[in-house]
Amino acid sequence: MAAVQWRSRGRNYDAELQRCGLEAALVDFGDYHPLKPIMVTDTKTRRGTRKGSTSSSSSSSSSAPPDPLSSMLDGTDPLSMFAAASATETPTMSHSSSTGDLGRRKREKEEEAVGPDFEPWSLKRGEILARFTTTEKLSINLFMGSDRGKATSQGSAVSEKVRTRLEELDDLEEGSQRELLNLSQQDYANRIEELNQSLKEAWSSDQKVKALKIVIQCSKLLSDTSVIQFYPSKFVLITDILDTFGRLVYDRIWTMCSDPRPLPDNFTVEDVNDTAKETCLNWFYKIASIRELLPRLYVEAAILKCNRFLNKSAIQETLPRLTAMIRGIGDPLVAAYARAYLCRVGMEVAPHLKESLNRNFFDLLGTFRQISSENVRAQLVLQMVEMPEYLTLYSPAISWILQCIAYRAPESLLTEMMERCKKLGNNALLLNSVMRAFRPEFVAARATDFIGMIKDCDEAGFPKHLLFGSLGRSLASADPPESERLTILNEAWKVITKVRSPQDYINCAEIWVEFTCRHFTKREVNTILADIIKHMTPDRAFEDAYPQLQSVIRKILTYLHDFSVLFSMERFLPFLDMFQKDSVRVEVCKSIMEVFIKHQVELTRDPVILNAMLHICKTMHDSVNALTLEDEKRSLALLIIGFIRMVSFGRDFEQQLSFCVEARATFCNLEPVLVQLIHTVNQLAMETRRVMRGNHSRKTAAFVRACAAYSFITIPSLSSIFSRLSLYLLSGQVALANQCLSQADAFLKAAVSILPEVPRSISVEGKLRSSESFLLDFINSFLATLLVIPDHPEHGVLYLVRGLLNMVQDYTWEDNSDAKVRVYISALPLLAAMSQETYLYSIPKVDSNETLYGGDPKFLSEINKLCETLIGQILDHLKTLGRDEVRTLLI
Repeated sequence: MAAVQWRSRGRNYDAELQRCGLEAALVDFGDYHPLKPIMVTDTKTRRGTRKGSTSSSSSSSSSAPPDPLSSMLDGTDPLSMFAAASATETPTMSHSSSTGDLGRRKREKEEEAVGPDFEPWSLKRGEILARFTTTEKLSINLFMGSDRGKATSQGSAVSEKVRTRLEELDDLEEGSQRELLNLSQQDYANRIEELNQSLKEAWSSDQKVKALKIVIQCSKLLSDTSVIQFYPSKFVLITDILDTFGRLVYDRIWTMCSDPRPLPDNFTVEDVNDTAKETCLNWFYKIASIRELLPRLYVEAAILKCNRFLNKSAIQETLPRLTAMIRGIGDPLVAAYARAYLCRVGMEVAPHLKESLNRNFFDLLGTFRQISSENVRAQLVLQMVEMPEYLTLYSPAISWILQCIAYRAPESLLTEMMERCKKLGNNALLLNSVMRAFRPEFVAARATDFIGMIKDCDEAGFPKHLLFGSLGRSLASADPPESERLTILNEAWKVITKVRSPQDYINCAEIWVEFTCRHFTKREVNTILADIIKHMTPDRAFEDAYPQLQSVIRKILTYLHDFSVLFSMERFLPFLDMFQKDSVRVEVCKSIMEVFIKHQVELTRDPVILNAMLHICKTMHDSVNALTLEDEKRSLALLIIGFIRMVSFGRDFEQQLSFCVEARATFCNLEPVLVQLIHTVNQLAMETRRVMRGNHSRKTAAFVRACAAYSFITIPSLSSIFSRLSLYLLSGQVALANQCLSQADAFLKAAVSILPEVPRSISVEGKLRSSESFLLDFINSFLATLLVIPDHPEHGVLYLVRGLLNMVQDYTWEDNSDAKVRVYISALPLLAAMSQETYLYSIPKVDSNETLYGGDPKFLSEINKLCETLIGQILDHLKTLGRDEVRTLLI
């Protein structure tokens, strides 16, 4: 009896596609539809009816299927239940709710007075501490605690308690303190922090007088100007303690008023009980007994907010009195910072009282003559401090006072301030603070007037380049009149270019670069870059100015997005050459690339852009070494890939391929870039096929073979095994689509040959995972491609299929894995499709095995033999599984 020959049944793919298509069905939208909105049952009706009654409204028609969410809630909706519950309650308004609304309205009103556009003191604090430093030795007086008053019994008379507390205050005046000398700046800051902690500990242990003594002692330190360069930072550190003390006192009195009910935010004096008022008065009496002016002033200012507990107009009355008290301070620097603190407290508790702020500032103007007095000059000579350095010490105080005054002030106030500056002989320090305090729009509108005033300032007291720097900050945010812009730039640059100190020069030039980029062309920007190079190159001064130079680049990139214009500036690339520190140079290149990728919309072939960008990308690439982190490599690779994607030579495909060859040599250390180049070349080959409509000429056929050779040479340099596998397969498909049969055959053979190199586990996002699933996905894609691959005439029938299955057979799979059998099962549909007279899909102009063999019986016999082998392997595996299951049951 002859052996039975099994064959795959014939398939008519077109007929099967029609039979398996989805049937169209009309939907009656009048009936239930899943997208139809659901009406929620009104729970108020349900509550109002007796048990067993039905609601007057329904969620849907009776024919609609039930909603699983609604059925779980028994037809009720939680939101409707809450709405019903709130509706059943009587809408009564209590006193607390009404006062809460008033408090909310008052807070909103206060927020209108001081909004988020007001720069808070907390932002200036760190800047002052970083700017005003010293290397000289400092001294501080530490409080030595007294035990007086602790022995007083609870039954003592009130007069005895008051007398004891006054004695304790006198004890401080008489010297119960210890002086620490030769402290560094950090030691001084640490001691102040210790005093701050001592204040909190004394307060928490109910030693209120000790806490007050600490605050008085700290306030006294503000009269010491022995190390005058450190005074602004000392002011910041000590006023932190005053702020803590003011907050503790206010919170204590607030707590006394909050029993039994909380005190509303908008409380009045009538809401404050007598005990709280007495305590508040007691604090003010204690402070009034302080003998020295400066601590009495500072401590009372610290608890200024507590006046709310005593009198509705107390704050309004107290601010002018404290302002007048400052007139008794002899040192102009100490007085300026005292006014700054009073303005800071005033803006927190009563921002609407601008009259007191203005009076404070005008009093400050009256003390300007003291700055040039003999006493001040003698002090500066003793401490070896120059007058310009001394004047900068006033900047934080005056700037803060002017910020408080200028906040949401009318434009007329700026005019008044300018007139007062002129009367004072255009005092440079004051003029500088005015320009920085008022709105940039106001300053920009008067830019020409300010330039005239700057010219008339005394150069010795306050450098003019600092004034032009402040003016430039305003002009970078607001536009002056168009007709005046060129004159403004010329007048400013006449002064800036004469600055001798490279650091002072670049600080000012960096500000005016933005104004130039906003309003002028590349010609003016190029001129400024040339001037910067001229000033910063001698003695390698640029090494100390990298942050400012980086800021110049950022500002140029903010306004100049046309890179053909940018790179055509003669001085732009020489400017980049000043960044000679590797880390800084790479950061600058990254910033340029980020702007290029964001704003370069059209593909480019401009040689100026390409040469410059290749130089920038090469700089980033060459920074990669063995110590470079993977995240940094990935970041750099993404930027370079973004550039490569924007390069296009149009129909000049050979030039595009030459660019990819050059890029491969330039970026050989970044694997993601090489992968992108392979994709770019494959895309180039497919674009060639599209242009030729699949009919290659001798020239284009040679070109697509050159593209295949590029990919075949580049892929082995990749370290990732799965990147190589996927690119071999993809490049083989591209080669096949371009009728490059020998190249496609080489790609697929190379993919099969490296399958044994696939490790059993790979790293995915830093975690080891089994590679089995990735390998199976690749093999399935590979099998789908083999359907259209014609057999090589010298290698026998189905040689690629056999080679793949042999590799699968020899591969070391995981223990108890069925991956190999899964591959065999996936190969069976491929072999069945190969036995058909007409294949499911094919490649145009490529003859698959269906054409080569034409249904030859020998070819079908080879397929059947291979199928029998695979099925035998699958059955053997199933038998093994059955035996293992029986053995498990017996155990």
